[in-house]
Amino acid sequence: MAGYFSVLLVLLTLGSGLIWLIDHLMYAPKRQERLAIAQTSAGAPLDEETAALIAPEPVLTETAKSIFPMIAAITIFRSFIFEPFQIPSGSMMPTLLVGDFILVQKYSYGIKDPVWRTQLVDIGDPERGDIVVFKYPLDESVDYIKRTIGLPGDKIVYRDKRLYIQPNCKEGEAQQGELLCNEFNKIDFKLINDNEFKQGPMPLARVNENLTTVTHDILINPQAPERKGRYYQQPGTPSDEWTVPADHYFMMGDNRDNSQDGRFWGFVPKENLVGKAVFIWMSFEFENGPDDILPGWVPTGVRFERLGNIQ
Repeated sequence: MAGYFSVLLVLLTLGSGLIWLIDHLMYAPKRQERLAIAQTSAGAPLDEETAALIAPEPVLTETAKSIFPMIAAITIFRSFIFEPFQIPSGSMMPTLLVGDFILVQKYSYGIKDPVWRTQLVDIGDPERGDIVVFKYPLDESVDYIKRTIGLPGDKIVYRDKRLYIQPNCKEGEAQQGELLCNEFNKIDFKLINDNEFKQGPMPLARVNENLTTVTHDILINPQAPERKGRYYQQPGTPSDEWTVPADHYFMMGDNRDNSQDGRFWGFVPKENLVGKAVFIWMSFEFENGPDDILPGWVPTGVRFERLGNIQ
């Protein structure tokens, strides 16, 4: 849906701008000529009402001139600077909740044209721990949001609800940040609580995970079994191990047992990246309304304490 809206904005911008330009070059001069002749005949300046009767501006042109600056500004802002997104699911809990409205920094990983998404300027790459919006590799009309776990060349293991990362190091490099090269590093985590969140009747453990570049909280369901049989099977590796290809990234949700992420469908190509999630600008509480009056989830309050930068 976001992709279709981007195309619509571009078409509106180009259409209104083209109408304005054609009128400015071809028709506006003719209206000015008629006004000049009428003014000469009258021997005095014409008031606005009389001028509008003698040389009326077409409604289409007037509309295009009024909306073009606003539409152009929105298109530029949304396509190249920041784009708003709404969090639709709990896959990134506890970092992002259903009802959070976020801003995504579009230029973090390069500037793309808003229609064909061709890379125009290469600015940077995701870092481990970045929360990224991207086009879902199996259906690029859908936007996903997950956390960057594996960088190109990294080896990732997810076993017994723990992450192990072997970073892609340069030749002769012994350590990458706090991760040792040429071996799997068990990612540290510390239990925060086990009674704040629930998945149905089952309590979830809130754990602080340290990816070395950023610490963040995740949720784990201690009673949920591993789903190795459904994991994406990369040729030549065990079912719970993945080697990230060049120009690809391995993404996971923070709600580890309730997230359809890279463990199940593989890797995100660099060209699918949309931007980095950086700010929560609004957050609504929701509850399930009565089906006969307010079907579905309806907002019941604002969580002002959640507004701010995303960790």
